[in-house]
Amino acid sequence: MRAEYREEPCRTALNRVQGMDFKWSLNPYTGCVHRCTYCYVRAYERRADRPSDDRYGTSIRVKINIADVLRIELARKSWLREVVAIGAATDVYQPAEGRYRLTRACLTVLAHARTPASIVTRGPMIVRDVDVLQELAGRAGVQVNFSIPTLDREIWRRTEPGTAPPHQRLRALRLLVEAGIEAGVGIAPILPGITDGRDHLTRIVQAARDAGATHLWCNVLHLQEGTREHFLTCLGRDWPEERERYERLYARAYLPASETEPIRRRVDALRARLGIADRRFAKLAPPPPPEQLQLGM
Repeated sequence: MRAEYREEPCRTALNRVQGMDFKWSLNPYTGCVHRCTYCYVRAYERRADRPSDDRYGTSIRVKINIADVLRIELARKSWLREVVAIGAATDVYQPAEGRYRLTRACLTVLAHARTPASIVTRGPMIVRDVDVLQELAGRAGVQVNFSIPTLDREIWRRTEPGTAPPHQRLRALRLLVEAGIEAGVGIAPILPGITDGRDHLTRIVQAARDAGATHLWCNVLHLQEGTREHFLTCLGRDWPEERERYERLYARAYLPASETEPIRRRVDALRARLGIADRRFAKLAPPPPPEQLQLGM
């Protein structure tokens, strides 16, 4: 599916965020060709009266002047050098970045302004910018998070049709960590009954550790209006036996703690047992023996 790219200037670069653990976000693009079936941005598109169905991701806005606008905003005396979350509403390393290089330009501006940043991406293209990331890490700090919800190729193909394979993200993670960059894995979103099994999660956590991940976290799927309709349609096509159960589970956008906490505890236990930690400046210790994991020791 081809995308239309609209080169449009922006008036502001930084977006003030409420209700999250960061106050500012930065998105050089609007829209994303990855077209993940569960993408929460579809809900934002619905509220903005833009398509949230299969048409999402076919029209991408390119904010061609965003680096210049960002430079002006960061030069203000009122700027407190707070952490900027990059890619909260798009993937900043989707294919368009290969041509426009807006994310790279913004990272350079952040580094010069000594402003820390965090990045969430599914795009291995980020390794192109290792030099700028190193500069930003040295001047202010940067954390990279690779979203890897599954290593199962069939589930990946069905849920993330426009993304690079998970093993390519793990390879990119390893390269960044070897370059001294703080880079980890977000298992997000976890799909109840599909990707929340212990074996499934163990494979991801083990692969993250083998790649040198400095940290790991998870989030369970939530379905707001706009995302819910599209995801349930895709679920009915790919896992028809799950559709009715998901309609009951997601009568509301977020699952209750009774559903999500057991999954979070499962990931927390795996992270502790497999020893996910920042080992950029130490030799990676061998994982615990299989019998120790099986016994829960």
